[in-house]
Amino acid sequence: MFGEERTRTLLGPADPARHSTIAPPRLSAHDLIARAEAVAEPVADRRQARPTRRLVLTAGTLAVAVGAAAIAQNFGPSGPDTSQIASPPGADPGAVLMPVAYGPGARDAENQLRALASRLVDAKYDNRTGRYMYHHTKTWGDPVMTSPDGRHHVAFAADTMVWQASDGTGKQVTVQLEPQYPDQESRDYWQRNLKPKAAASATPAPESIPLPPMHLAPLPSGRAQLNELLKVRLGAAAVSKEVSVVYGRYAVPRQTRAEILRVLADVPGLLWRGQVTDRAGRKGVAITFDDRDNNAQSLLIFDPNTGELLAHERLTLSPVRISAYQVILDTAWTDRLN
Repeated sequence: MFGEERTRTLLGPADPARHSTIAPPRLSAHDLIARAEAVAEPVADRRQARPTRRLVLTAGTLAVAVGAAAIAQNFGPSGPDTSQIASPPGADPGAVLMPVAYGPGARDAENQLRALASRLVDAKYDNRTGRYMYHHTKTWGDPVMTSPDGRHHVAFAADTMVWQASDGTGKQVTVQLEPQYPDQESRDYWQRNLKPKAAASATPAPESIPLPPMHLAPLPSGRAQLNELLKVRLGAAAVSKEVSVVYGRYAVPRQTRAEILRVLADVPGLLWRGQVTDRAGRKGVAITFDDRDNNAQSLLIFDPNTGELLAHERLTLSPVRISAYQVILDTAWTDRLN
């Protein structure tokens, strides 16, 4: 089997990703195989469940989310329970992903982003050094499986810690969290059709995989290089995604964090949403972009003091469906793989 470096050498100038840094995979090959084997064929339909990246939210769930810093919704025996809970999704196998709530008012984000960039303070990792960049993230709604008839959905969640050196080596530790469902019917269906190991309520043991050597390009600080890295030429939807990638991969220094905010300030279509609460219960400030061409919305949440990215959400606009949600719980420099 070809390794990454050998493949890139053979492709040479024809390699479309020769100037890109590839992030570590969220799931190992072993975990992907185990995930696929966990799907039992339904008795009435022998087709294999098809993957999708969308998790349906009911209209009632959306109504609860509007105007409140909603984190999760539980389903009880008699239908949806509209009470809010403070614990993040993953603690309960019936939890449902919900959009981060913000008020109805929206304004152009340019001035607010520039103001935020001008008053940033140090993050806890600023002025620190270490061999490894460390990131602790949680991801919900990625991937999602849909039943053959398209009616039943299950969203997987993962807690991931990555230690990565400048040469790409390091370690990734992943814990698969409780699956989540958009409704009681989907929960019942998938608990019948997932093998016991995948449907078990106990949290699986962490899986640790070594990261092989790879080219990890230094994070640029200049405006032109950041514009290229964040794919500004492709518009706000692409920029929102790339900002999430950058913060999930690098320990971004304060001056670069400020410059990223200024890059965003110049991107047309971004709206300022003010104060929000992310899925980990942290206070932040949010911007959104409504991608009408793809019927989707991107939402970024930043720390109001340090400018660090706290969370990234991607959802379709109508009906509201979570595609993916990631929170960055910790970023640090360290010399130890633990």
